[in-house]
Amino acid sequence: MEITTKRLDDANVLIVATIQKSEIDSRIDKLAKEAGTQIKVDGFRKGKVPAHIVKKLHGEKLEQDAEGDVLKEVLDAGTKEFELDANAILGQPTFKKFDKTDAGIDVEIELSTRPEFEVEGYNELAPSFEMPVVEEEETTERLESLIKSQAPLEKIAEERAIADGDTIVMDFEGSIDGVVFEGGTAQDFSLAIGSGQFIPGFEEQLIGVNPNEETTITVTFPAEYHSKDLAGKESQFKVTVKEIQEKIIPELNDELAEKMLQGEENPTVALLKEKVAEQIKSEKVSKIYNDDLKPKMVEALVNHFSFSLPNNIVEQEIEAKVNAKAQTMSQEELDGYRENPETVETLREELRGDAEDSVKATFIVDAVARKEGIVVSDDEVSQALYYEAMMGGQNPQEVMKHYQDNNLLPAVKMGMIEDKLFSKILGL
Repeated sequence: MEITTKRLDDANVLIVATIQKSEIDSRIDKLAKEAGTQIKVDGFRKGKVPAHIVKKLHGEKLEQDAEGDVLKEVLDAGTKEFELDANAILGQPTFKKFDKTDAGIDVEIELSTRPEFEVEGYNELAPSFEMPVVEEEETTERLESLIKSQAPLEKIAEERAIADGDTIVMDFEGSIDGVVFEGGTAQDFSLAIGSGQFIPGFEEQLIGVNPNEETTITVTFPAEYHSKDLAGKESQFKVTVKEIQEKIIPELNDELAEKMLQGEENPTVALLKEKVAEQIKSEKVSKIYNDDLKPKMVEALVNHFSFSLPNNIVEQEIEAKVNAKAQTMSQEELDGYRENPETVETLREELRGDAEDSVKATFIVDAVARKEGIVVSDDEVSQALYYEAMMGGQNPQEVMKHYQDNNLLPAVKMGMIEDKLFSKILGL
């Protein structure tokens, strides 16, 4: 067996080997003899099955095992030659060539390793920015909005007709051609006029109706309505408005502040305003960070450091970007790519630069974060996903399962590490 090794760059090694057929045959004989002492075949005593019988029964499997053993030796020789630590090797070996001939096997295997580089000079790369200021008017407006959103609804005292923006309580019964349809009836239903919650035209026809007045509204269900039985059909709704409600805005005082600042010591209006101002500032900082500082920080780090990238990881990233782009394509575009494989290769090369930058940034952030002692625990990841699900009105357990099943948790953790690291460098 002839083995030669070549270092392509600091992160990639190529192992070239020529394996003679006689060497494979010798391995097959050895494996067949070993198997003959273990297996049982009718007509032979256990442990006394001849090698030629074993090869006749399991020749294909023996050949595969023999080739596997030889390839392992090839890999071991390559890693020994370059003194590669198993922990430094990333992903699986890439077979650049595997040609079987009558003479044997010609093989080329590429190994990729974790890049090494001096982690220096990153603190000087932080872009300058102005810390946002929160004006008093912003705090007042946000506080009024918060109070209003939590204010209770109560029946209005005056007697008047419904106006746009009112909240009403009503009973309704929907029918088509005089037949009441399923899901078209409700009692004491609360509806904000102008919210667009109901079928187009429904809410507008209630404007001007008085409480305790029964009216009939005629509307047409949209053609794309989720229920096929109702889609595109004209319907009538008998509606009885029971009352008009309005929000009773409480006075801003320490008592209200205590309700809104549960768990805080010595809650006051002043503290409430301070907390609201902090929230607004945090939102502004977050927007500046995501829209401007973070992209600039990533770009600066990628340009600052220079090192070779593991080819197999770059190829994986290109594949991921191709798949992501495919998700946005029309069926016609996808068919075009399937019919012309050359266009897929062209697309891969177009995405290569972005893929290399993404991979490079990941290794840089990982190395700098380790130097800075930045860590994110699994509990922090779970809490972040739980909060995100709650804010989005999703089931936290289902969201977590989705991330686990699709192996997305490492990417979430890496993103959180990146944000922690950049916040430290930027002084946020």
